[in-house]
Amino acid sequence: MNIEVLLFARLRELVGHDRVMVRRQELLTVRDVWDGLRAQYPQVEGFGKSLLVSVNQEFADWGTAVKEGDELAFFPPVSGGAVGGDSIRIIRSPILIEPIVSQLRQPEDGAVVVFDGIVRNHSQGRKTLYLEYEGYEPMALKKMREIEQIARNRWPVNRIGIVHRLGRLEIGEASVVIVVTSAHRKVAFEACQYIIDTLKKTVPIWKKEFFADGEVWVEGEVPSTAL
Repeated sequence: MNIEVLLFARLRELVGHDRVMVRRQELLTVRDVWDGLRAQYPQVEGFGKSLLVSVNQEFADWGTAVKEGDELAFFPPVSGGAVGGDSIRIIRSPILIEPIVSQLRQPEDGAVVVFDGIVRNHSQGRKTLYLEYEGYEPMALKKMREIEQIARNRWPVNRIGIVHRLGRLEIGEASVVIVVTSAHRKVAFEACQYIIDTLKKTVPIWKKEFFADGEVWVEGEVPSTAL
């Protein structure tokens, strides 16, 4: 059986490809696919201790069944078009905050809360030159919309905007912008914090930091389902 596997961030660099075909006589579960990948690319040995997996753009565990035609992806823990009144987007150009706010703000709003996540010039005592963001875009957009819907179910917000940028970002540029409008500020603040906190934990987007003396992928916490 053959199954195509998508690879991201540091795992992609180790293998040298963003997608590979895993071939095994029998494939039953995600773990079987990972074992096949390790056999074909020994350089990934040990990487499973900090690994997430998805099947058909949904997070899965090692016992999840797989079959030919499934979209399977392996990736490290995440770092962290407009439709109607809301804006959930992934872009590669600078994020312009004012147009987003102007688009979402309406006369019934009593509060507009904006989170602007910007690239800073240092990280853990080292001077940062610039960042590069990479994402599993179809799944990332799907998860961003799920976060939006959960926020709507929990708080009486009016409109939500979530815009994340990929590619190279310079110091001071925005990597992610969250906009929440509501009749009352408490609701907007709480929903905005939930959105950015959850996005950083569950949306498959990673950043790579570049320094004068090297570079490093930034990864989240090791998941409990890792090998």
